[in-house]
Amino acid sequence: MSEAKVEGQQHPIAVYFWVWGLLFVLSTLSYMVDYLQFQGLLRWSLILLFMFLKAGFIVAVFMHLYYERLAMACAILIPTGALMVLIGLMSAEAGYTNFTRDVYLDGGPGIMVMEEPMKK
Repeated sequence: MSEAKVEGQQHPIAVYFWVWGLLFVLSTLSYMVDYLQFQGLLRWSLILLFMFLKAGFIVAVFMHLYYERLAMACAILIPTGALMVLIGLMSAEAGYTNFTRDVYLDGGPGIMVMEEPMKK
């Protein structure tokens, strides 16, 4: 009798070790952002960049999304992309709301301030 073939994909373990090492390096770099005391937009840009890179490697390799069909990838990536777009829109609206509050409520006498009646 012949041996039954096991169908499926076999991924080399070296890929996992490389990704683990890369995740370690990216984590070290994200900690270095705090250690070197970067400030402002550079700090948050680097933190978000390292976060998205780590999340992408985890999803692609450890969750096997890199090896799956396009339909499975779209089932994960399209909702995530939609959430990111909605978060961006909410952030823009929050900036506009804070701007209008600064102009109309915090900028001295505005439409919300009532004056006392004049005495005769």
